[in-house]
Amino acid sequence: MTGIMKDRYNRNLGTVSAEEQQLLKTKSVCVAGCGGLGGTVIENLVRIGTGRITAIDGDVFEESNLNRQVLSNEADIGRPKAEEAAEQMKVINSEVTVRPVVEFVKADNARRLVAGHDVVVDALDNISSRKILEAACEAEGIPLVHGAIAGWNGQVAVIMPGDRIIEMIYSGDEDKGSERETGNPAFTPAVIASMEAAEVIKLLLGREGVLRNRMLMADLLNHQYEIVDFGE
Repeated sequence: MTGIMKDRYNRNLGTVSAEEQQLLKTKSVCVAGCGGLGGTVIENLVRIGTGRITAIDGDVFEESNLNRQVLSNEADIGRPKAEEAAEQMKVINSEVTVRPVVEFVKADNARRLVAGHDVVVDALDNISSRKILEAACEAEGIPLVHGAIAGWNGQVAVIMPGDRIIEMIYSGDEDKGSERETGNPAFTPAVIASMEAAEVIKLLLGREGVLRNRMLMADLLNHQYEIVDFGE
């Protein structure tokens, strides 16, 4: 395992091969949103050794983020989320490059933001931006891993260019989901973000079993899990 810190990735081996570990070092992932989902996705990808990560978020940390967002702390209220992600990841894994982008995903910048990445992660908190992100990934030919949470519930899907799953999931005019009523505790984004990270790694390594044209729906209150099949 030439070029990799001697013991850093030992516990990855068996889950990934030595060759796959080296392959991860060459990969680039864009994470759109550095909040409850995105912060955990970024940390998972950094710890496993993904080579380059772009962390996108135009927002700053607020007091209401402290209950669930792993990158937030009392000292950093008011700091840009993307910049904090990059700073914190430096002390976790200096072999990974995390580039912060303090911008919101919009129609006029989305293609520029996602271009050149191997996989894009949807960790956004509004439906309109999700639809813009899906269209940008389709235009750039990049797989998109979608995740969303609301209270005890969450969902994960893999969207290949042309699949347009976001449009199927969110067909109405609402810009926010049911999380306005359910809230979001810490454990739901932790679970769903980890599922998103697993799908990212499968895509990067060419593994089978990705949730393409399918969406995993998790109810953590009743431990009920369902896969919705959208067909070919």
